[in-house]
Amino acid sequence: MNTSLSTSGHRASSPAPTFKQMSRTPFVSDAVAKHYDSHCLIDSRFRRAARLLQILWMRDQGIPSAAVDERGAHLGSYLRADAADAGQNFISPEVHLLALRELLLREEDAAIDEDRLITNTLSSMPLVFNAFGPLALDKQLAADVLRQLLPQFVYSVERVVFEHSPGRRDERFLADRSAFDVAIHVTTPEGEAGIVYAELKYSEDMAGPVARWRERYDQALREVRLYKNPDSPVLRSPPLEQLFREHSLAQLSVDNGVTPRAMFIGIAPRLNRRADAAFRVYANELLPVTDNDPTRVRFQHFTLETLIDAIDAAGGREIADRLWKRYCDFQRVYDAALSVITSLVAKNEAPPTPVSAAGADKGPKRSRRPRARSTRPQADATARTGNDGGVAHG
Repeated sequence: MNTSLSTSGHRASSPAPTFKQMSRTPFVSDAVAKHYDSHCLIDSRFRRAARLLQILWMRDQGIPSAAVDERGAHLGSYLRADAADAGQNFISPEVHLLALRELLLREEDAAIDEDRLITNTLSSMPLVFNAFGPLALDKQLAADVLRQLLPQFVYSVERVVFEHSPGRRDERFLADRSAFDVAIHVTTPEGEAGIVYAELKYSEDMAGPVARWRERYDQALREVRLYKNPDSPVLRSPPLEQLFREHSLAQLSVDNGVTPRAMFIGIAPRLNRRADAAFRVYANELLPVTDNDPTRVRFQHFTLETLIDAIDAAGGREIADRLWKRYCDFQRVYDAALSVITSLVAKNEAPPTPVSAAGADKGPKRSRRPRARSTRPQADATARTGNDGGVAHG
C-alpha cells in the first residue's frame, strides 16, 4: 500500500496503486511493427513496444503522423508538422504552454532539441514536461507527490526548473554541458533548502553515445567522495557514465554552495530492464551514505509507474490516467499485437495437415507462413544513436 505525508508531516495511508503493469514487455514481431508503421530494425524489445504504444496513443487522440515527404521516412511515432506545432505531443494545453515558456527562457547553452520535444512521441524530452509539468504548475500537488517518494527529504516544493545545470562549462563543476532533466527546489522537513535533481529515461537502452572523456571527470570522481572505487571502469562505461556525471554534478552543487542539500534520482519505466539494471549497477558502485553527513548527495531510483501512482494518490487522478495511457499501458500493445497476429493467421495460415499413423514417417506438411505487407523499415535519427533522450555530452 502506498503512503503519503499529511501537511502535519505524519504518514497518511492511501489507496493501493490503481494502475497494474504487465510482468514483461510484449514482444512485437516484424509483421506487427510493419502493420502499424512502427518498424525500426535497431529498436530494442522495449523500444519497439514503446514505439507501438505511442502510435496507438496518437490514434486514440486523432493525432496525424508525419508523412514520408516530411521526414524522408515514415515512422508512425512522429507527429505531423501541424499537429506538432499545435502542441499535441503534450498531455494538456497548459503543459504545452509551459514547454514553450521554458524554451524561451532556457538557460544559456541548454541542450534542448526542439524538434524532438514537439515532434517525437518516443523521446524522453516531452516525457519530462508531461510528467513534471503538472507538478511545476501546481506546487501543492508537487509537494504531495514528492513527499511520498522522498519523505525524509521533501516537505514543500518551491519551484521546478527544466534542463538545468548549476554550472555549464564551469571548471568548478565538470567543465562541460552536463545538465539535469529537472531540478526541483524544495524545503526539507528540517526547514533547509534543498534540490532534487532528476534524470528521466523512457525508451533508452543506456548504450550511449557517451560524453568525450575529460581530465576533469577523473578529478571529479575523487573529489566528490561518492564511489567505492573512483578508478572503476564500470563508471566510465556507456550505461553508467551519464549517471556518474550527473550525480557528481549534484554533489559539486552542494560542495560549491549552490544548495546546502541535494538528492539525485533516476526514473524509468518498470519494463525498461536495461535502464533499471543501469540504475542498480550504478547504486552498487556508491559508498554508503551515513545519516551524520547530510551534505552527501544520495541516489535513489524509481519506476515511472511509481511516479504515476504517487500523482494518483496525491489527487491528480486525471493527470495520472493520461500519463499511464500515454507511456505505460503495455496491455494495449499486447492486445494490438495479438489482434494482428490472429488476423494474419486467419487470413493466410493454412490449417496443418493431420498426420495419420501410416504416413507418420513422411512428416507433416508445412503450413504457409503469414506474410506481412511490404513496408521498407526505416530507422529514425534518434534510433540510430540508440538514445531517445538524455543530457548533452559536452
